Amino acid sequence: MTHDPFSSYPYPHPRPRPQHQPSPATYPWQPPPAPAPRRRPRREALGHHSDLRILRGAYRRQRRVATLTALGYFTLFLLLSALAPSFMTSTVADGLPAGLLLALLQLPVTCLAIALYEHTARRHVDPLADRIRKLAELDAKRGAGR
Repeated sequence: MTHDPFSSYPYPHPRPRPQHQPSPATYPWQPPPAPAPRRRPRREALGHHSDLRILRGAYRRQRRVATLTALGYFTLFLLLSALAPSFMTSTVADGLPAGLLLALLQLPVTCLAIALYEHTARRHVDPLADRIRKLAELDAKRGAGR
């Protein structure tokens, strides 16, 4: 006979044992319980709104274009430096090497990428964001009026 050291434990078990309920597999001839019906909201939630998806897409395109403009030029500069050193050391005018000229053009290209980012924001992204903001304000006013 073995001795159970926990049989006379003075404190109750931290998790009470659940009452035994037969599982649906026990009685296969009974249909499974029907799920509770879900209520549909009267209006689609703002997070799933099509305007919000359009805004995310416009913002994503905006980031990609600006990033690829700046990084694309820098990558081109690095590739030319590594793969075409004779081109990069050739002189353009008055002893100015082409590599230095391309390096100095990095700043204006970055400024162009920033300007492109701001332009697309003002033209495409901001009007969508303003429209969504107005819809959210209207939803909040309707919700407060109830």
